Amino acid sequence: MEKQKCQSLAEIRQHLDEIDRHMIELIALRQFYVDQVSHFKLDEAAVQAPARVEQVIAAVREYAQQQGLDADWVEQFYRHMIQHFIQRELKQIRP
Repeated sequence: MEKQKCQSLAEIRQHLDEIDRHMIELIALRQFYVDQVSHFKLDEAAVQAPARVEQVIAAVREYAQQQGLDADWVEQFYRHMIQHFIQRELKQIRP
């Protein structure tokens, strides 16, 4: 998506609505791939993968800073999302 100068509040809202749809689509796509991960992880330790979580957090913090975003906020958002997905994965591997 390209940044555009808007001429009205309605136009801004239209762009924000479009961004929200894209964000939801991307989160759903991330969930699709996370759901596949559980086929390769056989125990809780593999699902929780703290080293991988920290690798993801470091990467998104760096990218957030490059984009001029608050890296602390982005980190909290990702930690919350990752924990949700971990709980989802744990439900899949537990009998």
